Amino acid sequence: MLDVRRLHLLRELDRRGTIAAVAEALTFTASAVSQQLGVLEREAGVPLLERSGRRVVLTPAGRSLVAHADAVLQRLELAVAELAGARDGIGGPLRIGTFPSGGHTIVPATLAELAQRHPALEPMVQEIDSARVSDGLRAGELDVALVHDYDFVPASPDTTVDEVPLLEEPMYLVTDTAPRKSSRSDTLAKLLGPYAEAPWITARDGTTGHAMAVRACQAAGFQPRIRHQVNDFRTVLALAATGQGAGLVPEMATAQSPDGVVLTKLPLFRRSKVAFRAGGGTHPAIAAFVAAASAAVRCMTGSGLDEQTSTPRTGVRRTDSAP
Repeated sequence: MLDVRRLHLLRELDRRGTIAAVAEALTFTASAVSQQLGVLEREAGVPLLERSGRRVVLTPAGRSLVAHADAVLQRLELAVAELAGARDGIGGPLRIGTFPSGGHTIVPATLAELAQRHPALEPMVQEIDSARVSDGLRAGELDVALVHDYDFVPASPDTTVDEVPLLEEPMYLVTDTAPRKSSRSDTLAKLLGPYAEAPWITARDGTTGHAMAVRACQAAGFQPRIRHQVNDFRTVLALAATGQGAGLVPEMATAQSPDGVVLTKLPLFRRSKVAFRAGGGTHPAIAAFVAAASAAVRCMTGSGLDEQTSTPRTGVRRTDSAP
């Protein structure tokens, strides 16, 4: 009979690409991972792996088994969720991942809601880039996470993760100089083009935010000259306000813009979601987090975020150019 834990290792090898990466993610030694995969091959009775230079790749039989592993592990998540639902009350640790701007907007209100409704729950928050969330969920480092994707950087399909939509928000160009007069039908090329020679402020290389900014500029017809790389949108706003460059920030990050900032709405959007392991959506703690996060976003967009961003503070100029 095939061992579920070894199926998990095979699936991680398919996702991560090397035995060393699997070992590091799951806190095993590389030799232990190799040994367990060898046992799985003997259980399967057919070759699952083959050497390709210095790498190990899955055979067609191995890739087929990974698809079955996805289904098996999803059913186990459903079983765990059902057993948790049979217990009285919701409690215990809940490991939450978040991107930085979600960490200082959505997360605090979500945790306050959880504390009121489920005081026995023990939320544990860590910042993580959205591109790494699925790895963290599969490895068991996270139970649930806030994630996002952007126009130009759509999320890759992942059968190991389920998602619930939370919020779609426009992106803004942030500068310290007034843009030329614009209209609601302006394209990215017209809105970003005047800043083709300016220095740019982006997220760190390898993040979805960095890829979004670079691809948006490329779509506008130029390669951005990146001066600063920071992952916190509040820092992007502060740097732009002092003339350090142009940047792109989502609407949620503009609520407390510093004086001197000019915000120009773009025909570009970010979508925030709650992610969890496939099959885990009915787990009481996960469902409670989704409900609390949804309530937090409704409050922000219904009575908080919109009011704060529609009327800028003194010294903040805002132009609406989105269609």
